[in-house]
Amino acid sequence: MADQPTATERFIQGILPENPVYRQLLGLCPTLAVTNGLMAAVTMAGAVGFVLLCANVITSLIRNLLKPHLRIVVFTLTIATFVTIADRFLAAYVYQMSKTLGPYIPLIIVNCIIICRCEVVASKQNAFVAASDAIGQSLGFGLALASIAAIREILGTGGLFGIPVLPEVWPDWVIMVLPPGAFLTFGLLLGTVNWYTARKAANKQA
Repeated sequence: MADQPTATERFIQGILPENPVYRQLLGLCPTLAVTNGLMAAVTMAGAVGFVLLCANVITSLIRNLLKPHLRIVVFTLTIATFVTIADRFLAAYVYQMSKTLGPYIPLIIVNCIIICRCEVVASKQNAFVAASDAIGQSLGFGLALASIAAIREILGTGGLFGIPVLPEVWPDWVIMVLPPGAFLTFGLLLGTVNWYTARKAANKQA
């Protein structure tokens, strides 16, 4: 359709303007649950990106065959297939990380980001646009998880990827690697994003 965003627009929008976490507030369960360490956050972002890309492309290729009353079922089955692949891959090759992420990899099946993109983009546009949208949304999701995880890990442990970053005299803020730290960090970053967006919009109107 002529009025649909192009592949480039879909890609760019997914990173910041329509960031799935900071702008759409989707996928908050894994965002808050796995961001106590940057490695876990990056792994989760990679798994979600893989599933989103595959699900978007497959959905786009069969979009003309989808029946309105069955589309959500088809989306879910398609997503579940690739989630199983991602889950088994992590269990086989990165077992310790698979244990760390626990049930959050299987829960990608009901991740609102993926179902939303299948419905909004993949079921309406061609595979190239769907793939571009998936990559943009995945980068946006990864950026959100990495930003939250980096702050929590640095303040909570004084390091990043196990490498000391802050001086030894820095007292570790243990709360940052606990569940309350996820809400505090996310709230502050979300408030910063909203403040910046409002200020940018005000400057355009001035």
